[in-house]
Amino acid sequence: MADLHQFIEGFREFQQQYFAGETALFDRLRAGQTPTTVLIGCCDSRVDPAILTQCAPGEMFIIRNVANLVPPFEQGTTNQGVSAALQYAVTVLNVSRIVVLGHSHCGGIKALMDSADIVDKDDFLGRWIHIASKAKERVLQQWPDSDQADRYRACELEAIRDSLQNLESFPWIKERLGTDALSVHGWFFDFEHGALLGFDEESGQFQPLVSALPTQDFSIGI
Repeated sequence: MADLHQFIEGFREFQQQYFAGETALFDRLRAGQTPTTVLIGCCDSRVDPAILTQCAPGEMFIIRNVANLVPPFEQGTTNQGVSAALQYAVTVLNVSRIVVLGHSHCGGIKALMDSADIVDKDDFLGRWIHIASKAKERVLQQWPDSDQADRYRACELEAIRDSLQNLESFPWIKERLGTDALSVHGWFFDFEHGALLGFDEESGQFQPLVSALPTQDFSIGI
């Protein structure tokens, strides 16, 4: 099991092998950041967007939360961390792409599918994942006889669709989408097979962006 000493030593290795060797990069980053992409990913410790995409420091503005959800635009509410981060990325940093990255075996989506419909006011997790309640409803209606694992997978994908729709409810995102200054994308990482799917708006389906390794038998289940 990793302890803090291991992480400190990990930073020392980063400092000596990366930071010291990329002086031009970090000199540029000290002057400010100019990422082109904002990625909304899950908090899950198994799914690190920077590792998955192999992006360099400064290339991607990353927002992480339970189940990689985007709430709908709401005025007058408080503690809107995701909305604030999106506003900063879009209106201040002027990113040109937004990616919602979901993944297989998501604990947040599993909690949503297994939860009761009534959420206690002190249940922070329940209130948060309730953002994707419509995705859950669609899955239960459309695949009532599917096994549990397939329903989890279907909800993971449906929740990405809903987050893409919620992005368009933000006025400063909708405005930029209308002028082609901004694009939104839904991705799904299956870490059992090492495949990456992307939501295709024309077909309404998730299609392979990076196929599974040849030795794997990849299927999205639903």
